[in-house]
Amino acid sequence: MQNLFSSFQRNFITGLCALTAASFFTGCASPSGKLAKRKGDEIIVAGHLFHTGTKVVTWMDPGGYDAYRVERRFTPYEESDWEHSKTKVTTPNRYSLRSKGLTDEQIEKFRGGGWDLPSLQDKVDQFVLHFDVAGISRSCFKTLHDARTLSVHFMLDVDGTLYQTLDLKERAWHATTSNDRSIGIEIANMGCYSSKEKDPLSEWYKSDNGHTVMTIPERYGKNPVRTPHWCSGPVRHALVEGEVQGKKLHQYDYTPEQYKALVRLTATLCSVFPKITCDYPRDEAGKLITHKLSDEQLHEYHGVMGHYHVQTNKVDPGPALQWDYLISNARKRMQKPNVPAAVDAKEKMCTKLISDN
Repeated sequence: MQNLFSSFQRNFITGLCALTAASFFTGCASPSGKLAKRKGDEIIVAGHLFHTGTKVVTWMDPGGYDAYRVERRFTPYEESDWEHSKTKVTTPNRYSLRSKGLTDEQIEKFRGGGWDLPSLQDKVDQFVLHFDVAGISRSCFKTLHDARTLSVHFMLDVDGTLYQTLDLKERAWHATTSNDRSIGIEIANMGCYSSKEKDPLSEWYKSDNGHTVMTIPERYGKNPVRTPHWCSGPVRHALVEGEVQGKKLHQYDYTPEQYKALVRLTATLCSVFPKITCDYPRDEAGKLITHKLSDEQLHEYHGVMGHYHVQTNKVDPGPALQWDYLISNARKRMQKPNVPAAVDAKEKMCTKLISDN
């Protein structure tokens, strides 16, 4: 009881944890069988609930995506079990234990899911951003779970809906060498391309008189996202060009709804996990590093980062992501001063465009 109370008390000091069992610890238990409702913005960390300020659909909610399940989510039910699936995917599991660096005693303690919050906070120090090249989160989960035997903690859809597929205590399979120490998010976006590549962007984005809207193809069916009659587009209407891994690439920006949700999630994660510094990888001049970190740099790095910072064969989240906007606004929500960096015209424009939407 004392250990439980101490954990509860620590969470309350952070000002972020909302525990539905609070009345139990104060001695005023609720009547048995009474339905307890969540606010709907909570993420789940080692069994604890933390508010984010943005809409979250967990794997336990109707319409959520459950990476704990063995069966393939989008296969006909009678063919989705492991016996039918094992010729299609390599393993029934899409996640594992954050075992690297743990003692034998810790492995025995945590292997059944028994992570305590302080131990997990000591373990996790990176937040990795991906784009899904699937367009919408539903297709992303189908690709990860049904086809590639992979997983990610969060998916961020184009309408700003945040899906959590696993408790953050789990080791999701999304970023190779960083999996043991990181949290991952797949942001719905059709990706970035070089001028030599054939890209699908014209099918997903329509421009008229300088105004660009996102058009989800009809083959994705009715109500492809959670928000009814959703209609929006990239924050910047023109294609964004930039360099990643030494390649010149073009990409459409993320939606205003995605930036708003990502800011709130980033602030929450950097608050819940003190080892995740609310900043991105910078060079000696303070500029964003746009290529894979060296092995030594990656080992030492703790903060928010792109998939391309982990692997040379990755370019996500692409040149369009506005890192300064994301980090500066996340730090504002954390009530922390900004790291020294010039606020350029692009960031000011991003702020205005998101505010206008």
